[in-house]
Amino acid sequence: MNRALAVWQLISASLADEVPVMLLQVVGSQGSSPGRQGFRMAVNARGEMQGSIGGGIMEHKFVQLARERLTQSAAEPVVRRQVHNKTAPQDQSGMICSGEQTIALYPMQVADAAAVAVILRCLEQEGSGTLTLSADGLGFSAEVRSGSKFQFEQAPDGTWQYAETLGLRHHLHIIGGGHCSLALSGMMRQLNFRVHLYEDRAELNTFLENGFAHQKTAVGTYAELAKLIPAGPGQYVVIMTFGYRTDDVALRALLTKELRFLGVLGSGKKIEKMLADYRAEGIDEALLTRLHAPVGLPIHSQTPEEIAVSIAAQLIAVRNAPKS
Repeated sequence: MNRALAVWQLISASLADEVPVMLLQVVGSQGSSPGRQGFRMAVNARGEMQGSIGGGIMEHKFVQLARERLTQSAAEPVVRRQVHNKTAPQDQSGMICSGEQTIALYPMQVADAAAVAVILRCLEQEGSGTLTLSADGLGFSAEVRSGSKFQFEQAPDGTWQYAETLGLRHHLHIIGGGHCSLALSGMMRQLNFRVHLYEDRAELNTFLENGFAHQKTAVGTYAELAKLIPAGPGQYVVIMTFGYRTDDVALRALLTKELRFLGVLGSGKKIEKMLADYRAEGIDEALLTRLHAPVGLPIHSQTPEEIAVSIAAQLIAVRNAPKS
């Protein structure tokens, strides 16, 4: 089950059954904290739990705290700072991994049920929107905030506000619908990418059988990709067609487009020839240096599944890299 969805499902079911339930939300994190901004879990008065705020003794302590606060008739939302260092003068979490995180404990109210229902529909339909959380309440809007995925502000008087973009913000366009594409589609969907698959052989069995991609497009020629794939910081492309010629057509259609990631699958020899041909034509070296080619980490992968792992690791590294 999708972990993000499971948290909201437990909250929704608890509210429907009139069972007190607490949302534990990591609203801020620094350093190597095990609980990152955006981690969340739900704990109800029946002892049911979903999600995680980082695990270990710190999570156990907060689960106990949530259960205690659920027994209070007028528990207020609070935020608690946790420092993962036993030499810290205060707010020690009991963990020694360094870094710190700030956790909001928000007792869900009956009035929040409508917003929770909208969040559930959004996640079930793999849409996106903005969650807001503060001591004044929980809200959700279908409008996606510009800029950072997370925002947390806490004033000197203790008031605080948190906002987070929910849903799929990273779009992976896989060019070619073969066996490696099938394996990569399944893996990247689990890793919270929206997967769009393109193939110029509409009757290809692995293209037809791919039930992992959110969207599939049969094209007449890969030259059409120039108009089909948008530019932007959330757009990732991996080219893995059945041969050099079609890879070349696809790459030429996308080479000048501003993308977060552009990779080409192939042997070292194939990529060497491709780049040599482009340099001989006078294609700007700055465009070629942006390419991840051969795509994937060098783990000596051989099977489609191993190739998918190597590419997925590289995509995650790019997605999670600190913005300069």
